[in-house]
Amino acid sequence: MFKKLLIANRGEIAIRIARACRDLGICAVGMYSDADRDAPFLDWTDEAYSLGGRAPAESYLDISKLMDVAHRSGADALHPGYGFLAESPALAEACEGAGITFVGPSARAIELMGDKAVSRSLAREAGVPLVPGTEPVSSTDEVRRFASQHGYPLAIKAVAGGGGRGLRVVRGEEEVEAALSAARREGQLYFGNPQVYLERYLEDPKHVEVQLVGLRSGEVLALGERDCSVQRRHQKLIEEAPGPMVDAQLRRRMEAAAVSLAERVGYEGAGTVEFLLTPAEEFYFLEMNTRIQVEHPVTEAVRGCDLVAMQLLVAAGEPAGEPSEIRGHAIECRINAENVRRGFSPSPGMLTTLREPSGPGVRLDSGVREGYTIPAEYDSLLAKLVVWGEDREQARRRMLRALGEYLVEGVPTTIPAHEWILQHPDFVSGQVGTAFLERELAALSESFASEGPVAPDAGAPEQPREAVVEVNGRRFQVAVYGLGQSAPSAQRPSKPKLTSVGPGGRGSGNTLSSPLQGNVIRVTVEEGQAVRSGDLICVIEAMKMENEISAHRDGTVRKLFISAGQPVAAGAPLIEIS
Repeated sequence: MFKKLLIANRGEIAIRIARACRDLGICAVGMYSDADRDAPFLDWTDEAYSLGGRAPAESYLDISKLMDVAHRSGADALHPGYGFLAESPALAEACEGAGITFVGPSARAIELMGDKAVSRSLAREAGVPLVPGTEPVSSTDEVRRFASQHGYPLAIKAVAGGGGRGLRVVRGEEEVEAALSAARREGQLYFGNPQVYLERYLEDPKHVEVQLVGLRSGEVLALGERDCSVQRRHQKLIEEAPGPMVDAQLRRRMEAAAVSLAERVGYEGAGTVEFLLTPAEEFYFLEMNTRIQVEHPVTEAVRGCDLVAMQLLVAAGEPAGEPSEIRGHAIECRINAENVRRGFSPSPGMLTTLREPSGPGVRLDSGVREGYTIPAEYDSLLAKLVVWGEDREQARRRMLRALGEYLVEGVPTTIPAHEWILQHPDFVSGQVGTAFLERELAALSESFASEGPVAPDAGAPEQPREAVVEVNGRRFQVAVYGLGQSAPSAQRPSKPKLTSVGPGGRGSGNTLSSPLQGNVIRVTVEEGQAVRSGDLICVIEAMKMENEISAHRDGTVRKLFISAGQPVAAGAPLIEIS
């Protein structure tokens, strides 16, 4: 077994890996950027080293810095976690060249499955069903020819994409040019590869994935499926295992397809094959993730295993064990620092109050603590709340109980969205598809419109402060309004309501201000240009999400306060329109 493991990541996944190291008697080595000097995950490592820099490109994405830390610390293995360089063949190759064990598949397997066009070809050879699609395309004419054969909607996808990055859905010919340009730009920005390909777009399928562990012997274990259909911006929000609409026969078919693909590339370690599933129980290959997934705890909960420990054991050439059969049901809610009212826009800031849930069947993989300031440079995930129940209904009710115990103040979170989703009839019945959340939040926005608009600069309605009073010897917990507050409260009504007014900016008179802190990655207008309300003004990236900022009124651009590549603070002026 390894003596020292470098955890090449941050946040809750770094803590998760460090815990597995302690279970196995491995010294856990951490690393951190300037923005993470006081991050909670560092308390879980046995030693830690500075990478310098704040932006990911200056720290966690710099392979030379990672290798330097590995050498300085004497680490004999490296675990990449997820995100950042977890699916980088270059990192796997650098580890191999340095004599350090990379906890994951080979560089060749990562490269093959990371290229969406190549992975589709391999899936076809392995007999895995595919949605009709193309090789890489570069022109609008190629997109229109595909549409003439298969119709709209269609999806334009970055060849090296994932997690919704570099994906654009085209519903008509008039959208082709802008969508192709956006998908290519995101592919270059996030993955260094502008190539895209086309697929027929399935309107509202389920997103179901199969967990695999490839052993050194060549055998690939299939550990069942997870349903990840509740998504916003093509990024998962709630996951559960087993899939509520997957029976034993369908499970065997999906597992067999996933194993066939993994065996074809000689896969070792933990990995996930993702499928789109139609109501007719037809499933199609989507992609393979060559790493541990954010949602791995739900599989652990129903299979009674430790997937991170299995990764380490496989990488060390030791027996990984055989998980038990599926038992019960598990649900995971991703607790993100996002403003649901503003289209799930990321919301960094200080956690002024934090009360975390516990109790029977509850697991919390958290990467934060009270008083911690969430940096804007990284993704919005605060914690993963996981519950287990004897059946799906017990798990659903247990999750509602845990969410009710969860108190976060200082930043808005996705907790109210989770509460609402878990009580929606479609979720209760297990009928949720990938378009569910977008469709339902739009309907809720319309219902709130009749109650009067939210003040543009309010961010969210005033939330009450909780107080405890005693009347005639009886204790009451009451909500008090009008006391004012220094930070958005996370107190939630018993039947939460949500609105989604989109990530657009805050307009006051002629000036449009930024609704969030981030970096301007694109400006689409120039001074003197005429614009209409709703026209795209700029794109701001915050916590690894792109946020499109639209004009708040008709008029002419009199002054631009921003340019591409510039950081911007929440509330800062972006543009003046008159």
